[in-house]
Amino acid sequence: MVIDEHLETTVKAHDQLLHRRVDLLLRTGKLLVESLADTNRIVRNMKRTAAYLGIPEEKLHINVSFTMLMVNVSDGDYSFTKFQRIEGHGVNMTAISEVSKLSWRAIENDYTLDQYEEELEKIRTRKRNYTPWQVAIGAGFACGGFCIQFGCDWMAFLYASIAAIIGMRVRAKCNESGLNHYMGIAISAFIATMLAWASTLLPAEWTSTPWHPLLACALFIVPGVPLINFVDDMLDNYIQVGIVRAVNTLLMVSAMAFGIAFAVKLCSIGDFFPTISMVPHHNYLEYAIAAAISAMGFSMIFNIQRRLLWVVAIGGIIAVCTRNFVNLGPSTNNIGLDMGLVIGSFSGSVLVSLIAIKAVHWFHVPNHVLTIPSVIPMIPGVLMYRMLFGLINMNVQSIDQVTPLMKAIESGVNSGLVIMCIALGVAIPNIFGRKYIASSKNKRLAEILKERKARGKFVEW
Repeated sequence: MVIDEHLETTVKAHDQLLHRRVDLLLRTGKLLVESLADTNRIVRNMKRTAAYLGIPEEKLHINVSFTMLMVNVSDGDYSFTKFQRIEGHGVNMTAISEVSKLSWRAIENDYTLDQYEEELEKIRTRKRNYTPWQVAIGAGFACGGFCIQFGCDWMAFLYASIAAIIGMRVRAKCNESGLNHYMGIAISAFIATMLAWASTLLPAEWTSTPWHPLLACALFIVPGVPLINFVDDMLDNYIQVGIVRAVNTLLMVSAMAFGIAFAVKLCSIGDFFPTISMVPHHNYLEYAIAAAISAMGFSMIFNIQRRLLWVVAIGGIIAVCTRNFVNLGPSTNNIGLDMGLVIGSFSGSVLVSLIAIKAVHWFHVPNHVLTIPSVIPMIPGVLMYRMLFGLINMNVQSIDQVTPLMKAIESGVNSGLVIMCIALGVAIPNIFGRKYIASSKNKRLAEILKERKARGKFVEW
């Protein structure tokens, strides 16, 4: 009888310990999903955390979705499953980086479960690296940098920045109030576009490019991280999560377009593209400065560590200057290969991604922390707006009016190709490079676990 009671107590304690381990594993995964890590990184980090927790990989089953995590531990005779709901999503590159470091540190330093839980909670509750106003100002100047790349002068840069700063603060307030996420995007895009339109009423002699701020004022909403994660997930065969990310990206872009379109109709803004020269007239230095500003601004939105801002700025310069050199050429009276915007954007993103594969070892951060903010300045805003304004002003009543509609569709197709090439350029080198990096990391993990077993610190479930 005493033996049975002792056995029952032992089994109960074992079950409670397993419950806690799985709970810590799920909380780790939840933090990564909510910080918008790609699915491959989520699974890799959870498996490494499971190794620290003493849960063998052959007994572990992980299912990741956009709104739910599931972990099952099973050895054939015993099975335990637990779910974890995902409550929200917001890009937090610092959290992604810190969780990865914690999983290694916990193994190397023989953390107790209490120590691991304490460190994980610190990451979850840590204040963001930038205040809301710093993020808004960074986002505003990022949009101003876009405006320079679209061909505006520096006074129009200021107009676009102010409109975007206010739009970003409106979006933040909408999120804080609990308003629907997509409605907040539409409202902030509407406000930013209205303010950019209001700047066209200022004295004409202040700027020679009064309409350019309308092209860039709402680009702080561009869902670059969800888009690149969608491509990553699809290429990594996480099809279901990738499709959900793609739908979320589409809804965000649609909400943004709705806000802009509503402002355009309300203010009776005509198609101003015929008055805008599409031939680049800035020198490479100005484009480089604008790219650095945009990259750093988006880095602040993504909550990247302050020490990496200069690194991302250089990445943005490399991406944009490479894009321009491959894209431009004699046909536009520029120096370059004249191979077009699609090939140029792909080349810029591939080059940055290849450099980042090596740079992650210098700065000890995940690949996407360096690559995504660097390639964001290449977003083809002019083509996107050409399509949007073409569709808004669509009124096909005769054969002569078909040509503007076809030009709008052409701009939409080209912008889609450019965006997809940027995402592929970031994802493909990272996926191939990851295979080589993963083998060395797996070898290192096996050696550390072997050392822990030798010290008697590793207890397997």
